[in-house]
Amino acid sequence: MTTGSAFRGNKAALPVKPCVACGRPMSWRKKWKNSWSTVRFCSAACRRHGPR
Repeated sequence: MTTGSAFRGNKAALPVKPCVACGRPMSWRKKWKNSWSTVRFCSAACRRHGPR
């Protein structure tokens, strides 16, 4: 996601991808800005249990 994109407070415009472990959709977070392509799990619990 680039700065100046269509976000402007509209959370529906954020990228989404499924968690590898549970399949829940994960929305882009500013914290993940530099590593969005490598984020695979939605939480620490899913990371511990891994893909099912």
